[in-house]
Amino acid sequence: MAEGDNKSANLLAQETSQLEEQLQGWGEVILAGDQFLRWEKQWYPAVLVGATSILFMLVYFLDPSVLTGLSFTVMILCLSDYLVPTLAPRVFGSNKWTTEQQQRFHEICGNLVKTQRRVLGWWKRLFALKEEKPKMYYLSVISSLVAVAWIGQQVHNLFLTYLIVSFLLLLPGLNQHGIITKYTGMVKREVNKLLKQKEKKNE
Repeated sequence: MAEGDNKSANLLAQETSQLEEQLQGWGEVILAGDQFLRWEKQWYPAVLVGATSILFMLVYFLDPSVLTGLSFTVMILCLSDYLVPTLAPRVFGSNKWTTEQQQRFHEICGNLVKTQRRVLGWWKRLFALKEEKPKMYYLSVISSLVAVAWIGQQVHNLFLTYLIVSFLLLLPGLNQHGIITKYTGMVKREVNKLLKQKEKKNE
């Protein structure tokens, strides 16, 4: 068991090291983005929501076709992939990195690798469910897709995308400041109260 854990830890460290090398040119940008996502200053959430709102308002008013939007997005990604590693060291000064910044970059890469592993794990479990319990698999997948389709029909797709993107951008900060834990605990307590009241009535 311990040998298997060591192998897993070594593989995780190796994958993290490889990702660090791949993202080295983006290091300064990633650290700056991490500060915003974790709300290191009180006004960072407002900047995130404001920037997201402006972006989606532009998309709404310009109303580009799917092909135009896709081409423009890929073009921005290509330009970023070329310009960011070149300009970031000049803007931020990579030679000024502290030990703390290097450690934080390592943690971010480690978290990205763990997230990738979780997603792959969920994907494998989904296919395992398909093999072991095909009826439950198809019922779950079809029910989920019908629910998503119904929500998409009720809410404008761009507005729905805006809500999802805003939530995902705010999620790390909500988690970092314990807001999710706080409100999840409140919901659990209320549910437990309702269950206890129901049990008393049944008695």
